[in-house]
Amino acid sequence: METKTIFFIGKPGCGKGDQARLLSEKTGWPIKSTGEEFRAISVESTPLGRKVRQVNDAGLLQPHWLASYLFFKQLFALTEDDGIIFDGVARKVPEAELVVEALNWIGRPFSVLHLSVSDEEIKHRISLRKGIEGRADDNVLEERLKEFHTFTEPVIEMFRKEGMLIEINGEGTREAIAEDIRKTLSIE
Repeated sequence: METKTIFFIGKPGCGKGDQARLLSEKTGWPIKSTGEEFRAISVESTPLGRKVRQVNDAGLLQPHWLASYLFFKQLFALTEDDGIIFDGVARKVPEAELVVEALNWIGRPFSVLHLSVSDEEIKHRISLRKGIEGRADDNVLEERLKEFHTFTEPVIEMFRKEGMLIEINGEGTREAIAEDIRKTLSIE
């Protein structure tokens, strides 16, 4: 059975969202972004909304059980024929273990694409995106990178050891990276 479930994983600012969008345009598969869902929740005037906003504003990762809940809600609504692209799922080991267990349990093949980009390149890209907006943003980026190294690098290592990880050089042009992804997934 061909893979119709794609995960993008990588540092903040590595281009996951852009590459997910380009792949979605090619395949017609929808993108489910945990980050977008958390941003939508963060504007709600509820205890959950306020807490999610507080965690987002600090540059921290949300609890793995909340991210897992959002993932499962999306996953279990799919039919066998549905393709889907996940952006920002499985950022902590307990969440990644649940994701793999659930996908294996329902028999749904998947691919994990790691967009590999250096910290220096991430800082450069983010500085170009935001222009000069002050040190508070720099501190949030530093915190987000620290969270990535602490929590998500072990996830990437777990997927690598299990032979589930596809490494993609994320430092080329947007188009070259997209072409590399399509070739790797045999999507034309």
